[in-house]
Amino acid sequence: SFPRHPDSDLHQPPPRTYKKTPVMSAAKSLSLSSSIQICRIMRPDDANIVGNVHGGTILKMIEEAGGIISTRHCNTQSGASMLDPSPVQQDRCVAALARVERTDFLHPMFIGEVAHVSAEITYTSKHSVEVQVIVLAENILTGAKKVTNKATLWYVPFSLQNVDKIIEVPVIEYSSVEQEEEGKKRYDAQKMERLETKERNGEIINPVVSPEAYTVGFSQSSLIHLVGPSDCTLHGFVHGGVTMKLMDEVAGIVAARHCKTNIVTASVDAINFHRKIKKGCVVSVSGRMTFTSNKSMEIEVFVDADPLVEAARGKYRAVTAFFTYISLDKEGKPLSVPPLKLENEEEKKRFEEGKVRYLQNKAKRQAEKERQQ
Repeated sequence: SFPRHPDSDLHQPPPRTYKKTPVMSAAKSLSLSSSIQICRIMRPDDANIVGNVHGGTILKMIEEAGGIISTRHCNTQSGASMLDPSPVQQDRCVAALARVERTDFLHPMFIGEVAHVSAEITYTSKHSVEVQVIVLAENILTGAKKVTNKATLWYVPFSLQNVDKIIEVPVIEYSSVEQEEEGKKRYDAQKMERLETKERNGEIINPVVSPEAYTVGFSQSSLIHLVGPSDCTLHGFVHGGVTMKLMDEVAGIVAARHCKTNIVTASVDAINFHRKIKKGCVVSVSGRMTFTSNKSMEIEVFVDADPLVEAARGKYRAVTAFFTYISLDKEGKPLSVPPLKLENEEEKKRFEEGKVRYLQNKAKRQAEKERQQ
């Protein structure tokens, strides 16, 4: 399975070192190799028909930055010591995406704007790396900039020689004990949530014949994709950003079918990558509506992989996530969402679960807003 939780049964990582830094430079307390920025102008094929950049396009850029910085960091150990300065042969690795925390789309991005994606490593455990990413959209005509996304990603480094071997992550230098302790809390929380999501991995989405409008069956959608070399890392496994882009496409189709209007990604709940997807697999991405509020829709998305060459392995669930969309009018203002018609007890149960997530996220946003005031 991918990725397992190796830290739970191994010895504690070596003691960290802390560096005293002025408050002004606290954000730069990590080494230069622990931060990166990439830029790209948004083109018509990155956006929908009204010019809004697809959420999946932004998620893919976020993952690319996270993949670069985490892979670079995990290959920085020279293996040399003070007693023996000659470097030891290092087991090179590629960092694979294991999880993306909840990500809100704070402002829309449009065709012609430049996306600035800044990534920084903020915590390391023995076998995982936390990367925090900020995305800014720049209007190159006016110079105006706005923050569109903030995201937290977790990566696990796998050996290039043995794809089942997880490499030990080099420690980073924290500015304080508190900084490391906060990172450890985030690490423990995401590990627990990942275990809980595995309970839903057996669920499937069945086709519905002649569904009624505004029902779950009416808008549910699927997409099939053959994994090619351009989708993959050096390992021959799919980039997490490619998978997230496909998931966003399917979720967007579900939302558009339900509303029949322009729709945009508002947020993505935590995305959990349970198992790797290999080159040559046929990927099935399926989405269904689970909850609607007055102005938003929650769509559950499953990703299943079918290894054609290694057919004996059978089809398996690789990724799961919840996407939230909003409906917009021609001026880009939110529209009311048609209520979801529920036809059975399972749909009612999923609706109530979605309502709980909606209210929890709403309360978190309100608390964050009050904290910033």
